[in-house]
Amino acid sequence: MKIITLVKTFVKILSNSLSKNITKSVTMLLTLLLFSCTSDSNKVTLTLGHTLDTRHVVHLAMEHMAKRLTHYSNGSMEIAIYPGGQLGSEREMIELLQIGSLAMTKVSASPLEGFVPEMQIFSIPYLMRDREHFWRVLNSDVGQGLLAKVETVRLKGMGYYDAGSRSFYTTNAPINTPDDLIGQKIRVLNSPTAVATVQALGGAATPIAWGELYAALQQGVVDGAENNPPSYYLSRHYEIAKYYSLDEHTFVPDIILASLPVWNSLTAEQQGWLSAAMADSITYQKSLWQAASDDALAKVKAAGTEIIYPDKKAFQAKVVDFHASFANSPVAKQITTIKNM
Repeated sequence: MKIITLVKTFVKILSNSLSKNITKSVTMLLTLLLFSCTSDSNKVTLTLGHTLDTRHVVHLAMEHMAKRLTHYSNGSMEIAIYPGGQLGSEREMIELLQIGSLAMTKVSASPLEGFVPEMQIFSIPYLMRDREHFWRVLNSDVGQGLLAKVETVRLKGMGYYDAGSRSFYTTNAPINTPDDLIGQKIRVLNSPTAVATVQALGGAATPIAWGELYAALQQGVVDGAENNPPSYYLSRHYEIAKYYSLDEHTFVPDIILASLPVWNSLTAEQQGWLSAAMADSITYQKSLWQAASDDALAKVKAAGTEIIYPDKKAFQAKVVDFHASFANSPVAKQITTIKNM
């Protein structure tokens, strides 16, 4: 833990004296020097990085997981959490997991499409009918099979977190129908299917890293983005993009990943403790999600956001051909199974 603390302090010093790009590069190099799984007086410390605000319910769930792991292991294991993108972007942290230089991270399922193509299922619009259907899919053989699939790329899928539904928010005009997206530059996750979704709905998709989005909205690089209510609120994007259209085009889960090399370095007992702590955190996070979403909507509305409830049928009709384009794809069977659940 002393090494981690020293590196974290050094990174803060760098942030005050170097340019953003240089600081980021040096941070990544220093991260590579960290043991993702360190041992201090027989205590195993797992380093977990993510990009979210510490007030986000996903961060709170990870803190709960850390507490439960300490409980199950009787203090012999702990999780050190680094929020806010301190250890890099989601893709960068995935790559650190693959080489065993980071123990755990939280990612949206969409960027995993670049590692496991089948993950594109979560970015197909209106495939998930509602939250109940979404969780039925996650807990099914389809959802659990996708989670297991990441082992082929040196990752360990620990479990899914609720990330609600993703909806559009814009800076210049509200989105009432798909036609309102025409000509609008919309930030999307780094996923080919997410890009294709916005294009199918009429917009111009622009992948941008989450940490760079506030400035991109402010400077007019993009006209809007899409995300769930808590992320829209906690990122303060509502300060610039004051139109929030709840079209709920996708339900994209968050996934807790572990490094497969790190996972394999743990004993069977330690793996059991970590899995139990993960299960507890999933239950905890699900219990918090809806209240956090409702609270976020209330707060952005009080701050002047115009919340729009469009007719979803118009958006669903717009993507019928897009759905049909998957008929001969590797995920065709899974799509049919999901629609029939």
